[in-house]
Amino acid sequence: MPAKHLYHDTVCTALIKDGWTITDDPLILKIGERSTFVDLGAEKLIAAERDSVKIAVEIKSFLSPSPINDLENAWGQFFLYARDLQRRDPDRRLYLAVSRNTFETLFQEEAGKILLEEPGFRIIFFDSNSEEIILWIPQINP
Repeated sequence: MPAKHLYHDTVCTALIKDGWTITDDPLILKIGERSTFVDLGAEKLIAAERDSVKIAVEIKSFLSPSPINDLENAWGQFFLYARDLQRRDPDRRLYLAVSRNTFETLFQEEAGKILLEEPGFRIIFFDSNSEEIILWIPQINP
């Protein structure tokens, strides 16, 4: 099992505050003979439809000396997991979770904007102090 990220518990709390139920911690994906670990699986009941929305959340701290290297790694990991989920669990949407600080710095730069423009990319920005979700891109509409 990989070590939990700095913001793991913060994101769990933020999702719960937002009405999500944590279903997997971590969510294990089997890709051929290998196992990979998405940080969280969660679902939210849609009362009107008596159905649920399922998500997977990969949490990234972006604390290394090279934010661009962190971005490259997050991008590759996101799309590997998203492709596998698309094949094995097509109803589950993958999101990358990053802090408000990362959003206000790296994702306002050209490199971050490129990733935000990528088709199929989904991201959650959270406030690490209030432990709340600030923004879903794209907005989730359960």
